[in-house]
Amino acid sequence: MTEAAELPPAPEQAREVFGERFTDAVRYAELLADAGVRRGLIGPREVPRLWERHLLNCAVLSEVVPEGVTVCDVGSGAGLPGIPLALVRPDLKITLLEPLLRRTNFLTEVVELLGLDHVTVMRGRAEEVMGKFQPVHVVTARAVAPLDRLAAWGVPLLRPYGEMLALKGDTAEEEVKAARAALSKLGAVKTSVLHVGEGVVDPLSTVVRVEVGESPGGVRFAAKRAKAARATRASRGRRR
Repeated sequence: MTEAAELPPAPEQAREVFGERFTDAVRYAELLADAGVRRGLIGPREVPRLWERHLLNCAVLSEVVPEGVTVCDVGSGAGLPGIPLALVRPDLKITLLEPLLRRTNFLTEVVELLGLDHVTVMRGRAEEVMGKFQPVHVVTARAVAPLDRLAAWGVPLLRPYGEMLALKGDTAEEEVKAARAALSKLGAVKTSVLHVGEGVVDPLSTVVRVEVGESPGGVRFAAKRAKAARATRASRGRRR
């Protein structure tokens, strides 16, 4: 068995970013380094860089999230970026959406332990909750899937004129180019690559912002409506 790496002390930037919730951020980091590793939610090699690569990298996403909006963190996993975002932004109403039971159990424990009353944990896949889920202003995601697939899951969860914010790496620009046609079909009206976290993280965190228009989900919603209409007509025909 690989010996667990030691969690380094929180950097000074963490005190500035998390402010009054700094102690809770430390507790969350400790949970990730301990239970998170034991339950296979995070690799043991990530422990030495939990602060810079994970907590702070996710927390600076708050720089581009509007005030007082609803957020769904798709494929939340161990709570990244949803938990750090919740710690720095109590004005947000956040849903952590995750399909795996062992992860939702961990997320529920974290939310209760840290007293994050503005956070809800929901078990399920994005494509399964469509139609059962109140659309949100913002969808967030990190390391879930390539942009075209991620958008197919996340964009239909948005309200009209909402936006998806995906934390990406060095290939963000290439992913945007490759996904341009798919994004257009989903109702995206603007896609941009942003860099956030100046003075906090190095390198800066890269965020792909996908903004939608009046009809998020585009042809996907249209196809579902058409399929439902065909089923209704067929049912009426059988009754006749």
